[in-house]
Amino acid sequence: MTLAEETQALRRGAGAFRLARDVVAVRGPDAEAYLQGQLSQDVAALAVGASADSLLLEPDGKLSALLRVTRMDAQGFVLDVDGGHGEAVVTRLRRFLLRSKAELELLAWRGLALRGAAVGEVAAGLLAVLAERGVVIVPFAWNGWTGMDLLGPEDVVLGAAPSELPTGVVACGAEAVEACRITSGIPAMGTELTNKTIAAEAGLVERTVSFTKGCYTGQELVARIDARGSNVPRRLVGLVAPGGPAGEPALARGMTLHAGTAPVGDGAPGDKVLGTVTSAAWSPEVDAWVALGYLHRSVAAPGPVRVRSGDGVGGSHVARVELLPLEATR
Repeated sequence: MTLAEETQALRRGAGAFRLARDVVAVRGPDAEAYLQGQLSQDVAALAVGASADSLLLEPDGKLSALLRVTRMDAQGFVLDVDGGHGEAVVTRLRRFLLRSKAELELLAWRGLALRGAAVGEVAAGLLAVLAERGVVIVPFAWNGWTGMDLLGPEDVVLGAAPSELPTGVVACGAEAVEACRITSGIPAMGTELTNKTIAAEAGLVERTVSFTKGCYTGQELVARIDARGSNVPRRLVGLVAPGGPAGEPALARGMTLHAGTAPVGDGAPGDKVLGTVTSAAWSPEVDAWVALGYLHRSVAAPGPVRVRSGDGVGGSHVARVELLPLEATR
């Protein structure tokens, strides 16, 4: 199946892929109160079975993790985060656990992502069976990309191979998934999101923060920036550049972003760096190279920008800065 066909399935049909998520269980009589004081979302307002994206912050307001919290019952929650970051979440939460009656456990679970406008209908039978077996089924929606995530023990959640999926659900590869993630403007841990990230820079505040709940660790910086109109020095943007999928990539992680006309000789020295590409992929939807990156607020978006390789070799080439999501540029 081609990249374009997989992308089509993930958007408008029914696509599936292995979901790299680490899952942490938080249980105990103080679990709700503890998470209410650690996460940016209103955990206490979650009904059983409900989920919400949330920030886990350091005391200085910098990001520890972007995660999702799901209430399992009155005293139990599961937190899921991008794969490879579960241990860091457990370590950060244990640092402030103190005398709270709550237990943390990194679960040996795995995930399967189902995406596409038709996936609910095509996979209805599968979802009913898995729900009966205790699989956590979490709705997914981000900038118009919809579907659901299945989380559970490895012997219960099916794999992403074509032979394991129900008829009508297409197994999709990493390239198609990454292109959809980027065009949807979804930041990922380790690329767009690090321990130096401020939530407002990544456009996460509206999605992940409750301003009506009580205090939580790291709240002061979030509230102060919001009160000042979220006027941060840099922001996460989308980038689009022409070029074919088989040739040299027009956008790649680590490339630097520059404004205005190229300096004499178009050399890197003296060409002020105003941003950096964090993720890039070829997108059949946009028919161009697409990327996410951080760009200084002095550069207008949408608008032109120059890109050069991170090693400073060669001249710059033109791309376009777009607001997210990038589907709107098609």
